[in-house]
Amino acid sequence: MKQHWLAACAALAAGVSPAAAWEPTKAIEIVVPFSAGGASDQMARTMQGIIQKHNLASQPIIVVNKPAAGGAEGMLDIQKSAGDPHKLITTSSGIFMTPMATKLPLNWKDYTPVAMMAQDSFVLWVNAKAPYKNAGDLMAKAKTSTPPMKVGGTSSKREDNLIVFAMEKAGGVKFSYIPHTSGGQASTQLAGEHVEATTNNPAEDVANWRGGATRPLCVFSEKQMTYKEPVADGKSWADIPTCQSQGLDVTYQMLRGMFMPGKVTKEQQAYYVGLFKKVSEAPEWKDYLARSALVADYRDGDAFVAFLKADEEKHAKLMSEAGFMAK
Repeated sequence: MKQHWLAACAALAAGVSPAAAWEPTKAIEIVVPFSAGGASDQMARTMQGIIQKHNLASQPIIVVNKPAAGGAEGMLDIQKSAGDPHKLITTSSGIFMTPMATKLPLNWKDYTPVAMMAQDSFVLWVNAKAPYKNAGDLMAKAKTSTPPMKVGGTSSKREDNLIVFAMEKAGGVKFSYIPHTSGGQASTQLAGEHVEATTNNPAEDVANWRGGATRPLCVFSEKQMTYKEPVADGKSWADIPTCQSQGLDVTYQMLRGMFMPGKVTKEQQAYYVGLFKKVSEAPEWKDYLARSALVADYRDGDAFVAFLKADEEKHAKLMSEAGFMAK
């Protein structure tokens, strides 16, 4: 009895319940609300690999792409799965923007926040053969382009589209925004010269940059990226100037986070918070952050919820200005 009592005290001192913690009993499904090849898909599959390599979960991880309706298919699937602790969704700022743009009865508060894994930057990309040396050159050409210059991105009334609207507003120009089902598709279209620019995340265009098909002009962040390892053309992510420094006053970053359905238990939520905390500490995750030029920013609990509330308010303002709010 004394030994059991001591074990219980030790467990309480460690901040855990002496009772057995919740564990998944079947395969864990991570829903990606975009097509394969995009940054969200890459993140989910990286996490899947880390969890499997280090045996962090007793059940297999399955990644399922549900890209229809600009991500709404995946979001509705998680909403309808309330109480199911074997489903997760990896999402971005679209968790605010899709409901705002569509009037779908969705809200991030219907879900269970697990963790923010990072923030992601956006880059202004052009074809490697394009004559533009900087964002100023591209914006000057856009002012005289008839028909309007084609700029590709992922989905309509989402992050990429919002950035293109901000570029129009900042430069007094008009673009023809071309939505794609993923950043990978947008990059392919840019490499094939079907669009003249994209606003892809770093991970979505790095393969074509390395392959000599595309190149970055500037990053839509207040500060330059920090990763100094050479990537392509003898340049690193840290060598890409900010768009602001090139006269294009547009900045934007988005969250990359994990959510569960609503109506799960605190023990089930705690299991996944612990799981993704371990993922965030793995050396392979740190390598992935550097490779994808992501901003390391892990948050869970109250810190994550506070970020979500502030980010939702920010996006409501941006979406209203762009005229993207559903009426």
